[in-house]
Amino acid sequence: MVKVKVCGLKRPEDVRTAVEAGADYLGFILYPKSPRFVEQSSLRELLRAGENIPKVAVMVNPSREEILKALDTGFDLVQLHGEERPEDLKGVPVDKVIKAFRVRNSIPEDIEDWRNSYAILLDTYSERSYGGTGRTFNWDIAREVVRRGFRVFLAGGLNPENVKKAVKKVRPYCVDVSSGVEISPGVKDKMKVIKFVKEAKHL
Repeated sequence: MVKVKVCGLKRPEDVRTAVEAGADYLGFILYPKSPRFVEQSSLRELLRAGENIPKVAVMVNPSREEILKALDTGFDLVQLHGEERPEDLKGVPVDKVIKAFRVRNSIPEDIEDWRNSYAILLDTYSERSYGGTGRTFNWDIAREVVRRGFRVFLAGGLNPENVKKAVKKVRPYCVDVSSGVEISPGVKDKMKVIKFVKEAKHL
């Protein structure tokens, strides 16, 4: 059964909703330019609300020290959304890294460099942002990445209405949702979260 990651969480009540709905991963944005950015002062309460579900720190071009600090803070995984290279991560456990790629019209050329990471996340390319576009991309590309043996987190424009179709076509390891279950950036719609998980998992 496909796993579900609810990302862009900013409120403890939304974290609890995701947990109760059956999410398998919880994502928190540590990139200050994002409208879903979580302040350091709020992290402890949010992480505690997530109980024992794996928590993902979403970062953009962080330093090695920032990654290690996130892992020490209580995050289980880091999701890298920038122009990071494997050689930048000396001392960082590669099996704790989800490397995100913003897909244009083909499989990213350097995807093989991240073969040993925890997973590959495929999102929609945007010149203006590193994620949260609310737009889908060509799922045939994602399906081919899955076929090549990568553990794929599928993101980009997923919502309760299209996630079942995405799962059926791509067969990803996990589907990742943020804006597709929101009222406004960082504020989740409880019923949409519940419906998304049900649709994704065919419950």
